[in-house]
Amino acid sequence: MFASIFFEFHLPNSTSWFYFAFALAVALFFHFPRPLALRNWDLIALFLFVPGFLLLQEANQTASAEPSIAAGERVWGYAWLLGASAFWFVRCFLDLGAVHRPAVRSNLSVAGLTWLGIALFICLAAVAARRPPDAWEPVGKQSVAIEGVAEGATAVVAKGEPVDAQDYASLRNWTVRGLAMVGHAAVVVGLFFVGWRHFRDAETGAAMGGLYLLLPYTAFHISQLHHVLPAALVLWAIFAYRHPRVAGWLLGLAAGTTFFPALLLPLWLHFYWRRGAGRFLLGFLSASAVALAVTLSLVWAAGYYPNGLSQQLHLADWQPWKRPLAESFWQGVHWAYRLPVFIVFAAFTFTSFFWPSVRTMTHVAALSAAVLIGVQFWYADRGGLYVLWYTPLLLIVVFRPSTSELEPPMPAPGLGWGTRLALGAWNRVVRRTPQSQPPALAA
Repeated sequence: MFASIFFEFHLPNSTSWFYFAFALAVALFFHFPRPLALRNWDLIALFLFVPGFLLLQEANQTASAEPSIAAGERVWGYAWLLGASAFWFVRCFLDLGAVHRPAVRSNLSVAGLTWLGIALFICLAAVAARRPPDAWEPVGKQSVAIEGVAEGATAVVAKGEPVDAQDYASLRNWTVRGLAMVGHAAVVVGLFFVGWRHFRDAETGAAMGGLYLLLPYTAFHISQLHHVLPAALVLWAIFAYRHPRVAGWLLGLAAGTTFFPALLLPLWLHFYWRRGAGRFLLGFLSASAVALAVTLSLVWAAGYYPNGLSQQLHLADWQPWKRPLAESFWQGVHWAYRLPVFIVFAAFTFTSFFWPSVRTMTHVAALSAAVLIGVQFWYADRGGLYVLWYTPLLLIVVFRPSTSELEPPMPAPGLGWGTRLALGAWNRVVRRTPQSQPPALAA
Protein backbone atom coordinates (compact mmCIF):
# COMPACT_ATOMS: atom_id res chain seq x y z
CA MET A 1 0.00 0.00 0.00
CA PHE A 2 2.87 2.37 0.80
CA ALA A 3 4.76 1.53 -2.39
CA SER A 4 1.98 2.78 -4.68
CA ILE A 5 2.25 6.41 -3.51
CA PHE A 6 5.86 6.61 -4.68
CA PHE A 7 4.96 5.57 -8.24
CA GLU A 8 1.81 7.69 -8.58
CA PHE A 9 3.41 10.42 -10.66
CA HIS A 10 1.81 12.51 -13.40
CA LEU A 11 3.69 13.67 -16.45
CA PRO A 12 3.66 17.42 -17.20
CA ASN A 13 1.70 18.69 -20.16
CA SER A 14 3.31 20.50 -23.08
CA THR A 15 2.99 23.97 -21.58
CA SER A 16 4.49 22.92 -18.24
CA TRP A 17 7.39 21.22 -20.02
CA PHE A 18 8.05 24.39 -22.01
CA TYR A 19 8.29 26.64 -18.94
CA PHE A 20 10.35 24.11 -16.99
CA ALA A 21 12.74 23.49 -19.88
CA PHE A 22 13.22 27.19 -20.63
CA ALA A 23 13.96 28.09 -17.00
CA LEU A 24 16.40 25.21 -16.59
CA ALA A 25 18.14 25.92 -19.93
CA VAL A 26 18.72 29.56 -18.94
CA ALA A 27 20.08 28.48 -15.55
CA LEU A 28 22.48 26.00 -17.14
CA PHE A 29 23.69 27.65 -20.34
CA PHE A 30 23.02 31.41 -20.17
CA HIS A 31 26.25 33.38 -19.75
CA PHE A 32 25.15 36.00 -17.22
CA PRO A 33 28.39 38.08 -17.18
CA ARG A 34 27.86 38.76 -20.92
CA PRO A 35 24.08 39.00 -21.43
CA LEU A 36 24.41 40.22 -25.04
CA ALA A 37 26.63 37.32 -26.14
CA LEU A 38 25.62 35.59 -29.35
CA ARG A 39 25.12 32.23 -27.64
CA ASN A 40 22.67 33.77 -25.17
CA TRP A 41 20.50 35.01 -28.03
CA ASP A 42 20.78 31.64 -29.77
CA LEU A 43 19.77 29.85 -26.57
CA ILE A 44 16.57 31.88 -26.32
CA ALA A 45 15.89 31.52 -30.05
CA LEU A 46 15.99 27.72 -29.78
CA PHE A 47 12.63 28.00 -27.96
CA LEU A 48 11.17 30.23 -30.65
CA PHE A 49 9.18 27.36 -32.21
CA VAL A 50 7.27 26.45 -29.04
CA PRO A 51 4.32 28.91 -29.38
CA GLY A 52 3.54 27.45 -32.80
CA PHE A 53 3.56 23.93 -31.39
CA LEU A 54 1.21 24.93 -28.57
CA LEU A 55 -1.19 26.73 -30.93
CA LEU A 56 -1.43 23.66 -33.14
CA GLN A 57 -1.96 21.39 -30.17
CA GLU A 58 -4.78 23.56 -28.88
CA ALA A 59 -6.31 23.66 -32.36
CA ASN A 60 -6.30 19.87 -32.56
CA GLN A 61 -7.95 19.58 -29.15
CA THR A 62 -10.75 22.04 -29.95
CA ALA A 63 -11.29 21.03 -33.59
CA SER A 64 -14.46 19.03 -32.89
CA ALA A 65 -16.07 21.55 -30.52
CA GLU A 66 -15.11 24.84 -32.20
CA PRO A 67 -13.99 24.15 -35.78
CA SER A 68 -13.83 27.81 -36.87
CA ILE A 69 -11.63 28.86 -33.94
CA ALA A 70 -9.45 25.79 -34.43
CA ALA A 71 -8.95 26.62 -38.09
CA GLY A 72 -7.74 30.11 -37.22
CA GLU A 73 -5.38 28.80 -34.54
CA ARG A 74 -4.01 26.26 -36.98
CA VAL A 75 -3.18 28.96 -39.53
CA TRP A 76 -1.49 31.10 -36.88
CA GLY A 77 0.39 28.09 -35.55
CA TYR A 78 1.90 27.17 -38.90
CA ALA A 79 2.59 30.84 -39.69
CA TRP A 80 4.50 31.15 -36.40
CA LEU A 81 6.50 28.01 -37.14
CA LEU A 82 7.44 29.23 -40.61
CA GLY A 83 8.44 32.61 -39.16
CA ALA A 84 10.72 30.89 -36.65
CA SER A 85 12.09 28.75 -39.47
CA ALA A 86 12.87 31.89 -41.48
CA PHE A 87 14.78 33.32 -38.52
CA TRP A 88 16.96 30.23 -38.17
CA PHE A 89 17.42 29.99 -41.94
CA VAL A 90 19.02 33.45 -41.91
CA ARG A 91 20.92 32.65 -38.72
CA CYS A 92 22.54 29.59 -40.32
CA PHE A 93 23.80 31.73 -43.19
CA LEU A 94 25.13 34.37 -40.83
CA ASP A 95 27.06 31.68 -38.99
CA LEU A 96 29.34 31.32 -42.01
CA GLY A 97 30.75 34.76 -41.25
CA ALA A 98 31.10 34.26 -37.50
CA VAL A 99 34.71 33.10 -37.63
CA HIS A 100 35.78 34.08 -34.12
CA ARG A 101 33.58 32.58 -31.44
CA PRO A 102 34.77 33.04 -27.84
CA ALA A 103 34.61 29.94 -25.67
CA VAL A 104 31.66 30.16 -23.27
CA ARG A 105 31.49 27.70 -20.41
CA SER A 106 28.31 26.15 -19.07
CA ASN A 107 27.14 26.83 -15.53
CA LEU A 108 27.51 23.15 -14.58
CA SER A 109 30.44 20.76 -14.69
CA VAL A 110 30.78 17.83 -17.07
CA ALA A 111 29.79 15.39 -14.35
CA GLY A 112 26.71 17.44 -13.50
CA LEU A 113 25.70 17.75 -17.16
CA THR A 114 26.16 14.00 -17.63
CA TRP A 115 24.00 13.23 -14.61
CA LEU A 116 21.34 15.68 -15.83
CA GLY A 117 21.36 14.09 -19.29
CA ILE A 118 20.87 10.60 -17.87
CA ALA A 119 18.03 11.82 -15.64
CA LEU A 120 16.35 13.60 -18.57
CA PHE A 121 16.66 10.52 -20.77
CA ILE A 122 14.93 8.43 -18.08
CA CYS A 123 12.19 11.07 -17.86
CA LEU A 124 11.74 11.03 -21.63
CA ALA A 125 11.52 7.24 -21.56
CA ALA A 126 8.66 7.65 -19.08
CA VAL A 127 7.07 10.19 -21.43
CA ALA A 128 7.32 7.71 -24.29
CA ALA A 129 5.76 4.97 -22.15
CA ARG A 130 3.02 7.10 -20.58
CA ARG A 131 1.88 9.95 -22.73
CA PRO A 132 -0.03 12.84 -21.05
CA PRO A 133 -3.66 13.56 -22.01
CA ASP A 134 -2.55 16.16 -24.60
CA ALA A 135 -0.25 13.71 -26.36
CA TRP A 136 0.90 14.38 -29.89
CA GLU A 137 -0.37 12.00 -32.51
CA PRO A 138 1.99 10.83 -35.28
CA VAL A 139 3.07 14.02 -37.05
CA GLY A 140 3.27 13.66 -40.80
CA LYS A 141 3.19 10.58 -42.96
CA GLN A 142 5.89 8.01 -42.41
CA SER A 143 7.89 7.02 -45.45
CA VAL A 144 7.60 3.53 -46.88
CA ALA A 145 11.09 2.78 -45.56
CA ILE A 146 10.17 3.75 -41.99
CA GLU A 147 6.96 1.74 -42.25
CA GLY A 148 8.96 -1.25 -43.44
CA VAL A 149 11.46 -0.90 -40.60
CA ALA A 150 8.65 -0.68 -38.06
CA GLU A 151 6.86 -3.70 -39.50
CA GLY A 152 10.06 -5.74 -39.71
CA ALA A 153 11.07 -4.89 -36.15
CA THR A 154 7.59 -5.77 -34.91
CA ALA A 155 7.77 -9.13 -36.67
CA VAL A 156 11.12 -9.82 -35.03
CA VAL A 157 9.74 -8.92 -31.60
CA ALA A 158 6.69 -11.10 -32.20
CA LYS A 159 9.04 -13.97 -33.18
CA GLY A 160 6.69 -15.01 -35.96
CA GLU A 161 3.92 -16.05 -33.57
CA PRO A 162 0.36 -15.20 -34.66
CA VAL A 163 -1.30 -12.40 -32.65
CA ASP A 164 -4.67 -10.72 -32.98
CA ALA A 165 -5.07 -7.23 -34.39
CA GLN A 166 -5.28 -5.46 -31.02
CA ASP A 167 -2.21 -7.14 -29.60
CA TYR A 168 -0.29 -6.54 -32.82
CA ALA A 169 -1.14 -2.83 -32.78
CA SER A 170 0.03 -2.56 -29.18
CA LEU A 171 3.21 -4.50 -29.95
CA ARG A 172 3.94 -2.31 -32.95
CA ASN A 173 3.38 0.83 -30.89
CA TRP A 174 5.87 -0.28 -28.24
CA THR A 175 8.38 -1.34 -30.90
CA VAL A 176 8.24 2.04 -32.63
CA ARG A 177 8.64 3.85 -29.31
CA GLY A 178 11.63 1.71 -28.44
CA LEU A 179 13.27 2.39 -31.81
CA ALA A 180 12.61 6.11 -31.39
CA MET A 181 14.34 6.09 -27.99
CA VAL A 182 17.32 4.33 -29.59
CA GLY A 183 17.40 7.12 -32.17
CA HIS A 184 17.36 9.81 -29.48
CA ALA A 185 20.16 8.02 -27.64
CA ALA A 186 22.18 7.97 -30.88
CA VAL A 187 21.66 11.73 -31.28
CA VAL A 188 22.81 12.44 -27.71
CA VAL A 189 25.91 10.25 -28.06
CA GLY A 190 26.68 11.79 -31.45
CA LEU A 191 26.47 15.33 -30.07
CA PHE A 192 28.76 14.39 -27.20
CA PHE A 193 31.33 12.88 -29.56
CA VAL A 194 31.23 15.93 -31.84
CA GLY A 195 32.04 18.16 -28.88
CA TRP A 196 34.61 15.82 -27.39
CA ARG A 197 36.52 14.79 -30.51
CA HIS A 198 36.08 17.69 -32.95
CA PHE A 199 35.64 20.66 -30.61
CA ARG A 200 38.09 19.08 -28.14
CA ASP A 201 35.82 19.91 -25.24
CA ALA A 202 33.83 17.23 -23.41
CA GLU A 203 31.83 19.91 -21.61
CA THR A 204 30.53 21.28 -24.90
CA GLY A 205 29.53 17.78 -25.99
CA ALA A 206 27.71 17.13 -22.73
CA ALA A 207 26.01 20.54 -22.97
CA MET A 208 24.74 19.86 -26.50
CA GLY A 209 23.43 16.43 -25.54
CA GLY A 210 21.77 17.73 -22.38
CA LEU A 211 20.09 20.65 -24.15
CA TYR A 212 18.81 18.31 -26.88
CA LEU A 213 17.03 16.25 -24.22
CA LEU A 214 15.78 19.41 -22.52
CA LEU A 215 14.25 21.10 -25.58
CA PRO A 216 10.45 20.74 -25.68
CA TYR A 217 10.43 19.40 -29.25
CA THR A 218 12.22 16.25 -28.13
CA ALA A 219 9.52 15.62 -25.52
CA PHE A 220 6.67 16.61 -27.86
CA HIS A 221 7.77 14.17 -30.59
CA ILE A 222 9.55 11.61 -28.46
CA SER A 223 7.82 8.71 -30.25
CA GLN A 224 8.16 10.03 -33.82
CA LEU A 225 10.60 7.53 -35.32
CA HIS A 226 10.45 9.14 -38.76
CA HIS A 227 11.67 12.42 -37.24
CA VAL A 228 14.64 11.21 -35.23
CA LEU A 229 16.06 8.30 -37.25
CA PRO A 230 17.19 10.34 -40.31
CA ALA A 231 18.40 13.15 -38.04
CA ALA A 232 20.61 10.71 -36.13
CA LEU A 233 22.17 9.40 -39.36
CA VAL A 234 22.85 12.93 -40.66
CA LEU A 235 24.45 13.87 -37.33
CA TRP A 236 26.77 10.85 -37.40
CA ALA A 237 27.68 11.74 -40.98
CA ILE A 238 28.75 15.14 -39.62
CA PHE A 239 30.83 13.38 -36.97
CA ALA A 240 32.51 11.15 -39.60
CA TYR A 241 33.35 14.04 -41.94
CA ARG A 242 37.07 13.15 -41.86
CA HIS A 243 36.20 9.86 -43.60
CA PRO A 244 34.33 10.72 -46.81
CA ARG A 245 33.34 7.14 -47.57
CA VAL A 246 31.82 6.61 -44.11
CA ALA A 247 30.05 9.98 -44.22
CA GLY A 248 28.65 9.06 -47.64
CA TRP A 249 27.39 5.74 -46.32
CA LEU A 250 25.61 7.36 -43.39
CA LEU A 251 24.04 10.09 -45.51
CA GLY A 252 23.01 7.48 -48.09
CA LEU A 253 21.31 5.41 -45.38
CA ALA A 254 19.51 8.54 -44.19
CA ALA A 255 18.36 9.25 -47.75
CA GLY A 256 17.11 5.66 -47.93
CA THR A 257 14.79 6.18 -44.96
CA THR A 258 13.13 9.37 -46.20
CA PHE A 259 13.59 11.82 -49.04
CA PHE A 260 14.97 14.97 -47.42
CA PRO A 261 18.60 13.90 -46.72
CA ALA A 262 19.06 13.37 -50.46
CA LEU A 263 18.66 17.14 -50.87
CA LEU A 264 21.95 17.56 -48.97
CA LEU A 265 23.95 15.81 -51.70
CA PRO A 266 24.97 18.95 -53.70
CA LEU A 267 26.12 20.71 -50.53
CA TRP A 268 28.19 17.77 -49.33
CA LEU A 269 29.75 17.29 -52.76
CA HIS A 270 30.79 20.93 -52.61
CA PHE A 271 32.29 20.30 -49.17
CA TYR A 272 34.33 17.31 -50.39
CA TRP A 273 35.20 18.70 -53.82
CA ARG A 274 38.83 17.72 -54.58
CA ARG A 275 39.03 16.46 -51.00
CA GLY A 276 37.39 13.05 -51.29
CA ALA A 277 34.26 13.75 -53.36
CA GLY A 278 34.63 10.49 -55.30
CA ARG A 279 34.82 8.37 -52.15
CA PHE A 280 31.89 10.23 -50.63
CA LEU A 281 29.73 9.82 -53.73
CA LEU A 282 30.61 6.14 -54.00
CA GLY A 283 29.62 5.57 -50.37
CA PHE A 284 26.40 7.58 -50.79
CA LEU A 285 25.26 5.73 -53.91
CA SER A 286 26.13 2.27 -52.58
CA ALA A 287 24.39 2.90 -49.24
CA SER A 288 21.34 4.33 -51.01
CA ALA A 289 21.16 1.25 -53.21
CA VAL A 290 21.43 -1.07 -50.20
CA ALA A 291 18.81 0.94 -48.29
CA LEU A 292 16.48 0.87 -51.30
CA ALA A 293 16.87 -2.90 -51.68
CA VAL A 294 16.23 -3.49 -47.98
CA THR A 295 13.26 -1.13 -48.05
CA LEU A 296 11.68 -2.87 -51.02
CA SER A 297 12.14 -6.27 -49.38
CA LEU A 298 10.60 -5.07 -46.11
CA VAL A 299 7.75 -3.35 -47.92
CA TRP A 300 7.10 -6.49 -49.92
CA ALA A 301 7.19 -8.68 -46.80
CA ALA A 302 4.83 -6.32 -44.97
CA GLY A 303 2.37 -6.28 -47.87
CA TYR A 304 2.85 -2.63 -48.81
CA TYR A 305 4.18 -3.37 -52.29
CA PRO A 306 3.19 -2.15 -54.82
CA ASN A 307 0.22 -0.13 -53.58
CA GLY A 308 2.01 1.52 -50.65
CA LEU A 309 5.01 2.49 -52.74
CA SER A 310 2.85 3.85 -55.54
CA GLN A 311 0.83 5.89 -53.05
CA GLN A 312 3.99 7.45 -51.63
CA LEU A 313 5.31 8.35 -55.07
CA HIS A 314 2.10 10.16 -55.99
CA LEU A 315 1.65 12.18 -52.81
CA ALA A 316 0.94 15.87 -53.34
CA ASP A 317 2.90 16.72 -50.18
CA TRP A 318 6.25 16.84 -51.96
CA GLN A 319 4.94 17.65 -55.45
CA PRO A 320 4.18 21.39 -55.46
CA TRP A 321 2.37 21.27 -58.79
CA LYS A 322 -0.47 19.34 -57.14
CA ARG A 323 -3.20 20.61 -54.84
CA PRO A 324 -2.14 20.06 -51.19
CA LEU A 325 -4.50 17.91 -49.14
CA ALA A 326 -2.67 17.30 -45.87
CA GLU A 327 -2.74 19.66 -42.89
CA SER A 328 -0.25 22.50 -43.35
CA PHE A 329 0.01 26.22 -43.97
CA TRP A 330 -0.83 25.49 -47.62
CA GLN A 331 -4.06 23.61 -46.93
CA GLY A 332 -6.81 25.19 -49.00
CA VAL A 333 -4.34 27.41 -50.89
CA HIS A 334 -3.98 27.03 -54.64
CA TRP A 335 -0.88 25.13 -55.69
CA ALA A 336 0.28 28.04 -57.87
CA TYR A 337 1.30 29.95 -54.74
CA ARG A 338 3.39 27.07 -53.41
CA LEU A 339 5.21 26.38 -56.68
CA PRO A 340 7.34 29.59 -56.66
CA VAL A 341 8.48 28.80 -53.11
CA PHE A 342 9.58 25.37 -54.26
CA ILE A 343 11.40 26.83 -57.28
CA VAL A 344 13.36 29.20 -55.03
CA PHE A 345 14.24 26.31 -52.70
CA ALA A 346 15.30 24.11 -55.63
CA ALA A 347 17.54 26.90 -56.93
CA PHE A 348 19.10 27.29 -53.49
CA THR A 349 19.71 23.54 -53.20
CA PHE A 350 21.30 23.40 -56.65
CA THR A 351 23.52 26.44 -56.11
CA SER A 352 24.78 24.99 -52.82
CA PHE A 353 27.12 22.94 -55.02
CA PHE A 354 28.85 26.20 -56.00
CA TRP A 355 28.02 28.84 -53.37
CA PRO A 356 28.59 29.79 -50.60
CA SER A 357 32.04 28.52 -49.73
CA VAL A 358 31.94 25.45 -47.49
CA ARG A 359 35.30 24.73 -45.94
CA THR A 360 34.83 23.36 -42.44
CA MET A 361 32.60 20.90 -40.66
CA THR A 362 30.73 23.71 -38.92
CA HIS A 363 29.97 25.29 -42.30
CA VAL A 364 28.47 22.10 -43.65
CA ALA A 365 26.45 21.65 -40.43
CA ALA A 366 25.02 25.18 -40.67
CA LEU A 367 24.14 24.93 -44.36
CA SER A 368 22.72 21.43 -43.94
CA ALA A 369 20.41 22.86 -41.30
CA ALA A 370 19.49 25.67 -43.72
CA VAL A 371 18.56 23.16 -46.44
CA LEU A 372 16.41 21.13 -44.04
CA ILE A 373 14.75 24.31 -42.77
CA GLY A 374 14.06 25.32 -46.36
CA VAL A 375 12.03 22.14 -46.87
CA GLN A 376 9.54 23.39 -44.27
CA PHE A 377 8.42 26.33 -46.43
CA TRP A 378 6.96 24.26 -49.26
CA TYR A 379 6.37 20.77 -47.81
CA ALA A 380 2.60 20.35 -47.64
CA ASP A 381 2.34 17.76 -44.86
CA ARG A 382 2.69 19.76 -41.62
CA GLY A 383 5.67 21.70 -42.89
CA GLY A 384 7.25 23.54 -40.00
CA LEU A 385 6.73 20.82 -37.40
CA TYR A 386 9.78 18.79 -38.45
CA VAL A 387 12.07 20.62 -36.06
CA LEU A 388 13.83 17.44 -34.92
CA TRP A 389 15.19 17.00 -38.45
CA TYR A 390 17.70 19.77 -37.88
CA THR A 391 17.76 20.35 -34.10
CA PRO A 392 21.11 18.51 -33.63
CA LEU A 393 22.64 20.68 -36.36
CA LEU A 394 21.34 23.86 -34.74
CA LEU A 395 22.96 22.81 -31.47
CA ILE A 396 26.29 22.48 -33.28
CA VAL A 397 25.79 25.99 -34.69
CA VAL A 398 24.99 27.40 -31.24
CA PHE A 399 27.77 25.73 -29.25
CA ARG A 400 30.61 25.57 -31.74
CA PRO A 401 33.85 27.35 -30.83
CA SER A 402 36.17 29.12 -33.26
CA THR A 403 37.04 26.25 -35.59
CA SER A 404 39.07 26.87 -38.72
CA GLU A 405 40.87 23.52 -38.88
CA LEU A 406 37.84 21.22 -39.18
CA GLU A 407 38.33 20.52 -42.89
CA PRO A 408 38.21 17.18 -44.68
CA PRO A 409 41.61 15.59 -45.28
CA MET A 410 43.42 16.50 -48.46
CA PRO A 411 43.90 13.63 -50.91
CA ALA A 412 47.30 11.99 -51.02
CA PRO A 413 49.50 13.21 -53.88
CA GLY A 414 49.53 10.97 -56.89
CA LEU A 415 46.88 9.34 -59.03
CA GLY A 416 43.15 9.91 -58.56
CA TRP A 417 40.87 7.43 -56.85
CA GLY A 418 39.44 6.11 -60.10
CA THR A 419 42.86 5.47 -61.63
CA ARG A 420 44.10 3.80 -58.43
CA LEU A 421 41.01 1.58 -58.34
CA ALA A 422 41.52 0.51 -61.97
CA LEU A 423 45.24 -0.16 -61.46
CA GLY A 424 44.53 -2.18 -58.32
CA ALA A 425 42.03 -4.37 -60.17
CA TRP A 426 44.50 -4.80 -63.05
CA ASN A 427 47.29 -5.84 -60.69
CA ARG A 428 45.07 -8.44 -59.03
CA VAL A 429 44.13 -9.91 -62.42
CA VAL A 430 47.78 -10.03 -63.53
CA ARG A 431 48.89 -11.74 -60.34
CA ARG A 432 46.26 -14.45 -60.70
CA THR A 433 47.23 -15.15 -64.33
CA PRO A 434 49.72 -18.07 -64.52
CA GLN A 435 53.02 -16.90 -65.95
CA SER A 436 54.89 -18.97 -68.54
CA GLN A 437 58.15 -20.37 -67.26
CA PRO A 438 61.34 -19.24 -69.04
CA PRO A 439 63.09 -21.93 -71.07
CA ALA A 440 65.81 -23.82 -69.29
CA LEU A 441 69.33 -22.61 -69.92
CA ALA A 442 71.47 -24.73 -72.08
CA ALA A 443 74.08 -26.71 -70.20
